[in-house]
Amino acid sequence: MGLASTPLFPASASPSFVRTPFHRCLHFSTFISTPQSKLIASDCEASVFVQRKCNINFTKWHTRNTMFKVSCSAVEVEDDINDEACELVSGAELSIGEGPDCIQAYLFKAVKNNNGTGVLLLSDIFGFEDSSTRDFAYRVACNGYNILVPDLFRGDPWSKDRPKAMFEQWMASQDAQRIAKDIATSTKWLVDEFMAAGISKKLGIIGFCFGGGRVIEVLARDQGSCFGTGISFYGTRIDQSLASNVKVPVLLISGDNDPLCPVSILKDIEKRIGRGSRVVIFEGRGHGFAHRPLSPEEDVDAEQAFTKMRNWLHDGLAVNN
Repeated sequence: MGLASTPLFPASASPSFVRTPFHRCLHFSTFISTPQSKLIASDCEASVFVQRKCNINFTKWHTRNTMFKVSCSAVEVEDDINDEACELVSGAELSIGEGPDCIQAYLFKAVKNNNGTGVLLLSDIFGFEDSSTRDFAYRVACNGYNILVPDLFRGDPWSKDRPKAMFEQWMASQDAQRIAKDIATSTKWLVDEFMAAGISKKLGIIGFCFGGGRVIEVLARDQGSCFGTGISFYGTRIDQSLASNVKVPVLLISGDNDPLCPVSILKDIEKRIGRGSRVVIFEGRGHGFAHRPLSPEEDVDAEQAFTKMRNWLHDGLAVNN
């Protein structure tokens, strides 16, 4: 079922469009401010699960003398969110931290139905600008949250056009201590914006693939100080021994056909953490299905995974905050 984009300009403006179909439960158009003022729209075939529209208005913010893109999106969300509850989400690119610790990040904020809860979203190896990651962040924000997506790779994410033989070399160039420090900088920003102001009692953390593996590391260091819960989607390169230091419940989602995230490791982590943690395994699904579904069948499981994540955040954060 095709869905029409929310008009950004009157018909007389005659902007140019580029359409790119993909299997997503989202539908959006993005306006990027350039000297030529070109409009780039991405359209998709929406799934039957998506029925209501959430308008995302992106405005130009200034943070530490940083200019950033202006975007405007219309995103389809779950049919159990009413039109009043999901009307507006604002978003901006930020520059956070000082000096060499300064990093780029995207912030997506629910406007009308904001529950005051901050959530840190750690991307996969394709980085914070990847469309699949941004799509997912939009949807979470539409459910009332404030989502910060930091640039974990300092402008050098992995790209599909690189030779696979170079992956480990690229991975080794991403200093683990620097990434941990950047995550700490992002966490501090969320604390200052939401916890210190008394808006949110605890933060949430979500991660995909590489970011999913870092969720366990972050929560182990945090010891329940800032984060109230976590969700790890098919986390990779996880240090299982750290799980015993995690003091909050974690939802672990993956497929049983994912060699990068063995089910046995997830079950071991669930047991080590305890505290009501839970492993959810989708039969026949491989790596990345929840935020990069490649077929209508994967769309179904991606929707179910999103619903489980949304309910987990609601029960662990929104209710308590």
